[in-house]
Amino acid sequence: MAETGANGGEAERDGRLIAHLIAAGYARAEPAILQPADIFLDLSGEDIRGRLFLTSDPSGAELCLRPEYTIPVCREYLASPEAGKPATFSYLGPVFRHRPDMPSEFIQAGVESFGRADSEAADAEILALALEAAASVGSGALETRMGDTGLFNRVLEALDLPPAWLRRIRRGHMRGQALSASLASDSNGAVSDHSGVLAALEGADRAGARALVGDLLSIAGISSVGGRTAGEIADRFLEQASMHAGAGVAPDKRAALEQFLAIAGEPDECSAAMRKLARDAGIDIHAALDGFDERLGFIAARGVDMARLRFSASFGRNLDYYTGFVFEALDPARADRRPVIGGGRYDRLLRVLGAKDDIPAVGAAIWCERLDASGGAA
Repeated sequence: MAETGANGGEAERDGRLIAHLIAAGYARAEPAILQPADIFLDLSGEDIRGRLFLTSDPSGAELCLRPEYTIPVCREYLASPEAGKPATFSYLGPVFRHRPDMPSEFIQAGVESFGRADSEAADAEILALALEAAASVGSGALETRMGDTGLFNRVLEALDLPPAWLRRIRRGHMRGQALSASLASDSNGAVSDHSGVLAALEGADRAGARALVGDLLSIAGISSVGGRTAGEIADRFLEQASMHAGAGVAPDKRAALEQFLAIAGEPDECSAAMRKLARDAGIDIHAALDGFDERLGFIAARGVDMARLRFSASFGRNLDYYTGFVFEALDPARADRRPVIGGGRYDRLLRVLGAKDDIPAVGAAIWCERLDASGGAA
């Protein structure tokens, strides 16, 4: 499988890459290339449909060619006797996604770690191992930027923002949207006048809103809009109704959030800046910051070049299952600035996929096509 789509030199490189990961104690996983499409659509939204290669089985169930490895490896782990126990896996093989002006089949390698209670140490191990693996096959010196979705969520919770704004700000952060855009009265640019519906929903509970929206769609003969169910549309209307009623973000809370998101640079200095902000704004995020500092200590102990590591409080990755540490490593020699490595912590994903409880999990993917320092159009 490692040889698919690769010339001899690339196959040799990929073989050395997976050998490095296996030697580190990460057993190779071989999930099926055909996967249930609904899992990826549910977790990433209908907007991913245009990038999937879809088919169906004789029963009509929708399938897709594997677009990435994390979810398939998670499914294999949950179906194994190790489910719920600490386990580590590596992978290397083709994934399939439509990418304009780029090959739709490409080779991806990576690692996943499940079930470890020492989250900060596991985060550091995954980052260090991915960087070591890339270096073992001759990648250029990589620069790593990291964020912390869990810490960002602790800040939002400590600020006690209205639920509608919490959802919007979290969604904007995940997509790399500026806070000013997330807090705009209509950040998605919609121009339709739904004032009558919004007025009817002001103060309504979720069940009542879903019933009203369901009735309206039924009258119009519509079962879904843009891939969203009636319940999802109702949630969106409830969010807009809350904003329509004037439940905004207080100026002092907005200022604190803007100050937090502006923090970026050398990780230890960022930690000090975040602690000062927490004291000045009265935000109780000390436990999360202790975890942040502990992770930095483990990363340094793993031998990662800390001079090439930068933190940004505004940095997130555009997948909504991340729950904590997130990172991307880039080769400054690449003109396109696409990440060579990307990953993070996703403690809630396995419960979404069928586990009874959350299972600690962290992983990283390596884009093999981007390992060359030449910076070609990968």
